[in-house]
Amino acid sequence: MIKPLRKAVLPVAGLGTRFLPATKAMAKEMLPVVDKPLIQYAVEEARAAGIQQFCLVTGRGKTAIVEHFDIAYELESTLRARAKDAELALLREAQLPPGAVVTVRQQEPLGLGHAIWCARAFIGEDPFAILLPDDLVLSETPCTMQLADAYYQTGGCVVAVTEVPREQTNRYGILDIGHEDGRLVEVRGLVEKPRPEDAPSNLSIIGRYVLMPQVLEHLSRMERGAGNEVQLTDAMAKLIGHVPFHGLRFEGRRFDCGDKVGFLEAQIAFALKRPEMAGAVRSFLKNYV
Repeated sequence: MIKPLRKAVLPVAGLGTRFLPATKAMAKEMLPVVDKPLIQYAVEEARAAGIQQFCLVTGRGKTAIVEHFDIAYELESTLRARAKDAELALLREAQLPPGAVVTVRQQEPLGLGHAIWCARAFIGEDPFAILLPDDLVLSETPCTMQLADAYYQTGGCVVAVTEVPREQTNRYGILDIGHEDGRLVEVRGLVEKPRPEDAPSNLSIIGRYVLMPQVLEHLSRMERGAGNEVQLTDAMAKLIGHVPFHGLRFEGRRFDCGDKVGFLEAQIAFALKRPEMAGAVRSFLKNYV
């Protein structure tokens, strides 16, 4: 019996050093793309896939992320008094039901695998999604919904994958693939940040996963991998052969918002999808081309 996918873990403990000084006093996940912070895009994407419970793996200085999804009584009261109904509706879009969000602390920066292990009590014995807010996906069907559909089809782990230039494989987790069935590919192996000459393919995992809880057993051993960190990729690789494991060539375009150029490109792409902004954006872009 395939368990319903209702939980998501969002690792948000990073320092955001690539965006200093903007991230000196503000969490990088609160950086806005057009008018919504990165973390809200991730949560909305997960909710569209039927996910109801969220675990934020946080660090120091990240309280604004939790508050963003809370009720802002004073602000709501002010907007109501000023008859700003549209703004009030936008504010309420970001709110989550009571009990929908829990937080745990990652007290040491020991890698993504360690961050997921910190959420072990939240995960329990259930399948769960992982969304890295730095990866923003513009698509007709939300990326996590695509993964959820593949999970219900296969009953196992599913990771979102995309092709990367061969010379950049040392920046990503890379798949060793077997049988292909449309957009689904069988995963025979995973390698974290291989050198281009050693990479088994150029299919890279992006920051969207649906995993089985058995991955926690391997993470609990705290084995260090690339960068002397606890790598999620290494723990996932040990599930291959024990649970169904597939990569999904997702529909959509991924933006690396942990990179300044990727972040700027996301601003333009998402603005152009907004009917009330697209014309003005196209008009001013002519001045820079």
